[in-house]
Amino acid sequence: MEQQKVIISENLCETFSQAVGECAHDHLLVLVDETTKNCCLPVISDFEHMQQAQVICIGATDTHKNLDSLSHVWSEMQRLGATRHSLIINLGGGMVTDLGGFAASTFKRGIPYINIPTTLLSMVDASVGGKTGINFGGLKNEIGVFNNARCVILDTIFLRTLDKENILSGYAEMLKHALISNEKNWAELLNLDILDNLDHLDNLDKLSSLLADSVAVKQRIVTEDPTEKGLRKALNLGHTAGHAFESLALKRRPILHGYAVAYGLVVELYLSCVKTGFPQDKMRQTVSFIKEHYGRMAITCDDYPYLLELMHHDKKNQGNDINFTLLGNIGDIRINQTATEEDIKDALDFYREF
Repeated sequence: MEQQKVIISENLCETFSQAVGECAHDHLLVLVDETTKNCCLPVISDFEHMQQAQVICIGATDTHKNLDSLSHVWSEMQRLGATRHSLIINLGGGMVTDLGGFAASTFKRGIPYINIPTTLLSMVDASVGGKTGINFGGLKNEIGVFNNARCVILDTIFLRTLDKENILSGYAEMLKHALISNEKNWAELLNLDILDNLDHLDNLDKLSSLLADSVAVKQRIVTEDPTEKGLRKALNLGHTAGHAFESLALKRRPILHGYAVAYGLVVELYLSCVKTGFPQDKMRQTVSFIKEHYGRMAITCDDYPYLLELMHHDKKNQGNDINFTLLGNIGDIRINQTATEEDIKDALDFYREF
């Protein structure tokens, strides 16, 4: 798979023009959702190359990361005359970059695309690493392919368009990256008064520095293991349980992906303590941070069978075992760990009580 180029931009206009100019194209398409059309498209609308761009818009939020939206994007690409030599720019959060990347990867058997993530979550997670796809049959990211964007442009100017909940959603993925990386990054994230920083969105220097560290962790891992045969499974920490929480929430009141990951981290750090010796003090420090900033999704014992069923559907599983990425310590990654249903129920009990 082609090496992915990630650019942390200090001048978005200049970076955009250079990136688009390096991709020869006959048509330039820009995919947005209803939110980024209003909040983010105006930021780039006067840039070089944008005067000839054609905009495709889909519904906002993860509830629109589905086959209907994908079909709409394909139909619009066809109507607008896109060819194998066209270029699509995905301007939005993880839903837009995931779906747009999949649309680009499959239209005419594949056209190039550029990601410009506009949420903290998509900057540190969804837009980097070449995973594309949609939700299907009530399951997260059930259909998709690995295919890198031609480049990913990260610019913190878009963070000023976000509310606190969306900043915190991305921060959960940064916390996961720190847990699989090193204690210094983990301590910096826990010690940053993120809510105070969010009250001063005109001064994001510290958050920008931590963002760069987080992206570097993911970029290093996906470069070494682009199609998730080994090390890349480290990035699944918090996600086996987290995706189950997220899918359950879709039947009730949808939650942001990062909140689901935070809840999944609680479950999987508990399992790490029990099964792989993760230090209890570090687990409790992390769980306390999550409790303070993310609260808790209300579940009961009656939800356990459905949550277990969802975990059994996880793509990482082999046979009938539920597969987890766990930790022996911060940075001590243990992939391909399994847990019994009783172990998982104990972890869910801990989650309900934390």
